[in-house]
Amino acid sequence: MEKFKEKLNALRAEVDLANARADEAESSLKKLNDSQNDRDQEIIGLQNKIQLLEEELEKAEGKLQDAKVLKEEDEQNRNYGENLLKKINLLEVQLETTENNLRETTEKLRQVDLKAEQAERRVQQLETEKVEMEGKLESLEEQYRNVKAELDETLKSLEEL
Repeated sequence: MEKFKEKLNALRAEVDLANARADEAESSLKKLNDSQNDRDQEIIGLQNKIQLLEEELEKAEGKLQDAKVLKEEDEQNRNYGENLLKKINLLEVQLETTENNLRETTEKLRQVDLKAEQAERRVQQLETEKVEMEGKLESLEEQYRNVKAELDETLKSLEEL
């Protein structure tokens, strides 16, 4: 029976050892499962983070594209503005030239108006002189007729003599 007890004790020791190894294996398995779950959670977290970063990247790329478009529009607007300034400067030069021409033309017109007024006064003066001369001419013609009639009478009188 002693052998039996020894065998039983040996079996119990084996069972205890197997139970200890099983407990240790279970504990190790639990740690590995926990570690695996932690890593799975970490992977899920990292995947979510990757997805968020990809979305942020897409947004950033969209903003970058928008910024490029705005920059191009800004350059186009700047070029358009520069062209407008050039046109404005050109128009200002043309306006100045036109204003100078207008001043010169206005001065010439004023001089022509003065000359026309002087000519009109001279015409009126000459018309007045003409009327006076015509009056004198009529008077002289009347005198001439009278003198001729008198001369004719005198000649007739002399012929009768």
